[in-house]
This record gives sequence, structure tokens and C-alpha cells, in this order.
Amino acid sequence: MAGEKALKVYLDLMSQPCRAVLIFLKTNKIPHTVETVALRKAQHKTPEFTKMNPMQKVPVMQHNGFVLTESDAILKYLATNFNVPEHWYPRHPERRAKVDEYTAWHHMNTRLDASRVFIYEVLMPRMTGQPTEPAKLEKALKELEKTLEKLESMFLRRQAFLCGDDITLADLLAICEVMQPLGAGRDVLKDRPRLQCWRSRVQSALKCSFDEAHNVLYRLRDKATAKL
Repeated sequence: MAGEKALKVYLDLMSQPCRAVLIFLKTNKIPHTVETVALRKAQHKTPEFTKMNPMQKVPVMQHNGFVLTESDAILKYLATNFNVPEHWYPRHPERRAKVDEYTAWHHMNTRLDASRVFIYEVLMPRMTGQPTEPAKLEKALKELEKTLEKLESMFLRRQAFLCGDDITLADLLAICEVMQPLGAGRDVLKDRPRLQCWRSRVQSALKCSFDEAHNVLYRLRDKATAKL
């Protein structure tokens, strides 16, 4: 496709949605350049970045002068406008609607609950210098368990992937979120064999791009387990 090399993404790989965008680009060999925006250095709050995205969040995509924010929108744009396998975001109305159903649910469920565990167990102690608050963490873990149950019973059911027999954008967004608590050495799927098998299938489908994008998280995990 003409103009592919004009694609630029602004990412911080500590961000789950940023990892999802990068994995999609690499897995599908879409030519792109990456501009790192370090959230810990508040680079998302600079005047230059704020002009591009007033929300001051990553990821952001630029393509031939077109600017797009929000990972869900970016991934669907890429799947629609580049030559990628159709299974990612099917053209068939009902199969596409199943992906949209998950992505509509995702932000206030899988993303919210997995992020909250990571925030309480990793981010807040680092930012405040105070230990993790057990009551808050326990509550967050209980909420995450409810969400994982729905992820398994409502979406995965007896299928190979969340929306059918092939990997879609739904699986990509979900896997990056459930990986996030690993930054504290916590595997939230350890007692859920069906979701563990799903994770293995997703990792296998994404090949080396999965581990490349998650290297920063693996380093956090290694530091956390070394302390233990």
C-alpha cells in the first residue's frame, strides 16, 4: 500500500494498549516507525505531544497526516486499511460484531481490573515509597477474578480464541491486559487452566513479537521475584 512508510506510532511499552499496537504492527509486518513517549518522564504532557493528543495519552498513530488516538480505534484502522489477514477483524458482519462486542466490554472490565491490580501492587508503591495496601489489593484481585470468570465463560467458552477459531483484535487487547500484573510477579491465570491454554495459543500465534513487546514487563517481573 502506498504511503505505508509514513505510519508512525507514539508508544510507551509499559502501557498495555501500546504493546497491543506494536505487536499487531510487527506480526503483520506493517512498515512503521516508533516514537517512544516515556510516561514516567511525563513526556506525554509536553506542549508538542499535547497539541497532537490533548488527552495526553498513548498510543497515538500518525498516518499521512491523519492522527488517531485510542488503541481500539487504531487497531481497527490498521486492520481495515492495511493488507492483513481477515481473521483479525472479520468483514463478515456477525463475526465482526463479536469482536466489537468484546472491545466495547474490554475497557471497563479486563483493562480496568487488571490495571488496578498492577497499580496497587507496582505503581503506587513505586510512586509513594509506601508498601502495598493489602485491603485495596485484595478487593482489586476479587474484582479481577469476576472479570476473568466472564472472560472464560462468556467469551472464550469452548472456542480456541475469544471470538471464534482464529485470533482477533479481541485476543490481542485482552492478552496484553492479563499480562500486566506479571510486573509484580503475579500470574493472574495460574488457577485457570482454560485461560492458560488460551494464553499459550495467543502467544504461539503472535510468535516473537509477543515476547519482544513484553520484555519491559519481564524485567519488572524478574526484579519482583528476585526481591522475594
